[in-house]
Amino acid sequence: MSTATITAADINKLRQTTGAGMMDCRKALVESDGDFEKAIDYLRKKGQKVAALRNDREAKEGVIIATTTSDNKTGFIVTLACETDFVAKNADFVSFAQSIVAVAVKGNIKTLEELLAAQLDGVTIADKINDQVARIGEKIQLTRFERIDAEGVSAYIHGAYRMGVLVGLSKNSPAVLEAGKDIAMQIAAMNPVAVDPDSVPADVVAREKAIVTEQIKNDPKMAGKPDAMIDKIADGKLNAFFKENTLTAQAFVKDASKTVGDYLKGIDASAKVTQFKRVQLG
Repeated sequence: MSTATITAADINKLRQTTGAGMMDCRKALVESDGDFEKAIDYLRKKGQKVAALRNDREAKEGVIIATTTSDNKTGFIVTLACETDFVAKNADFVSFAQSIVAVAVKGNIKTLEELLAAQLDGVTIADKINDQVARIGEKIQLTRFERIDAEGVSAYIHGAYRMGVLVGLSKNSPAVLEAGKDIAMQIAAMNPVAVDPDSVPADVVAREKAIVTEQIKNDPKMAGKPDAMIDKIADGKLNAFFKENTLTAQAFVKDASKTVGDYLKGIDASAKVTQFKRVQLG
């Protein structure tokens, strides 16, 4: 049993430091015999238990932050997930997510595991998240970390932090980076599968060709047609798939008279999209 005198000022100080509830702070101080640092550790441990108890809950809401380094050569996307949109829309929660991304930028973080182990205000981000779990009472997780390194990177956040996009570019001029933002909006809206037909994964190509080939064979008009003809028609349909689903071949949403590739060439004839990342809640 604690023999320390726990004052309202002590409880309020711990509450201001940790964000935990008044009763939780009082109990932490009692259990820690008034030792402030031990009380903080007590609350963190409680947060870990709360997180474990909520592992069966789904964290489908949250915020997605996309940003770049000051030289626009590296981009990051971080998803901080929670259970309800009420929490996701809270300014403090958004600010917390932004502070995590700031750590990624400053520390040149390369993996999700490295980010969770990185320090924020003197403790690991994993512990900071557990503090939030204890304070808010929801399951909170860092569920996604993406990074792009390129000569130039543009970032875009869509729909009140519900989607983030990074675009890697071969050039780093202001005009190309600004075009990269337009292209990021294109990616957000149209969700391409790859930069261009040559970069579509082989398994995606094989699956799409198998589907269109089967569709052609099931068409009564194609009954008895030779395989070579069916294969040629399938290739034509596959080209249509590439046009609709690869970034540079898509019609540009801001001017459908040109493709995304043509739009970028109009800004800088030698500029290219090298890669992209698109992350969406849900």
